[in-house]
Amino acid sequence: MVRKAAAGGARLVVLPEVWNGPYATAAFGEYAEPCPSVGEDATCSASPSVCALARLAAELSLVIVGGSIAELGGDDKLYNTCLVYDAKGLVAAKHRKVHLFDIDVPGKITFRESDTLSPGGALTTFDAGGAFGLVGVGICYDVRFPELALLMAARGARLLVYPGAFNMVTGPAHWELLMRARAVDSQAFVIGASPARTDAPPAAPPGGAARKYPHYTAWGHSIVVSPWGEVLAHAAEGEALLLLDLEMSRVEEVRASLPTSKQKRPDIYTVKPAGG
Repeated sequence: MVRKAAAGGARLVVLPEVWNGPYATAAFGEYAEPCPSVGEDATCSASPSVCALARLAAELSLVIVGGSIAELGGDDKLYNTCLVYDAKGLVAAKHRKVHLFDIDVPGKITFRESDTLSPGGALTTFDAGGAFGLVGVGICYDVRFPELALLMAARGARLLVYPGAFNMVTGPAHWELLMRARAVDSQAFVIGASPARTDAPPAAPPGGAARKYPHYTAWGHSIVVSPWGEVLAHAAEGEALLLLDLEMSRVEEVRASLPTSKQKRPDIYTVKPAGG
């Protein structure tokens, strides 16, 4: 898929969340890989997922936002981590998911990433070069927090990327809504990259053995949104490649037309007791 994107002229590729293993809390530890630090050459990494993407980026001379994988940190903690690889295979950015996916929708879905994962503690932006300039990175549940998007935009980000795996409950209700909302909030392009949907779980092991991990059905529907909130491209639920040119000058046009970043009132954005 990355090679196909490169053949189509892509200079920046965004992959989905947890693309290299099951999205299950019990699976994160088994599939976790050490991840190099920013600035390191990842083409010789001992971590197979990291090495594969770094070598692709170097071979094809493009930037790869590597979705996310389970990371085994140097502190022996597990993280949901996105590595960005530059056109030489160096690590351009490393984002650990800040807001962990801990939800309980009665009768529909319960999931707790915090059962095995630890949260990241930093805002992540990187310079993608060329027309893209500064790019902000979040992972899935991070998109629900406008503060993160607004801070990345305040840093100068003109494109926000969110590898994410929404499910069949939150996906139809909120996936497109949130991507468009963050685009309007930050007045930046937004890309949401989802795994393709697999409705049927893998075949059960022979002999009546139980499946090792519960099946998680992703919503799919990867999406690209303009700074005006327009949906520029939208995949269906299956495997797909969205390939398009982003007119980055549109960011400046929208920000000049609706200069919300200059019209903020931080003097009143403080929670005070009623009547205070």
